[in-house]
Amino acid sequence: MRPVFVQFRCEPGKTYEVADAIYDREIVSELYSTSGDYDLMAKVYVPEDEDVGRFLSENLFDIPHISRTLTTMTFRAF
Repeated sequence: MRPVFVQFRCEPGKTYEVADAIYDREIVSELYSTSGDYDLMAKVYVPEDEDVGRFLSENLFDIPHISRTLTTMTFRAF
């Protein structure tokens, strides 16, 4: 499994609704509210044999009220 971090910018007033919908999908290991340009950050473990873009698109990015995402790939843990 490969850890990937995804940040979500939500439509105004919809952060809690988006967070609930993300948790309902049961694919994130951690989900945080954040300050700055994005409202939420999730840690997702993507199976090694899966295409990251497709996996995230099919499992998370169709949630209503997400206006933008930023995905950070990881390579090595220290």
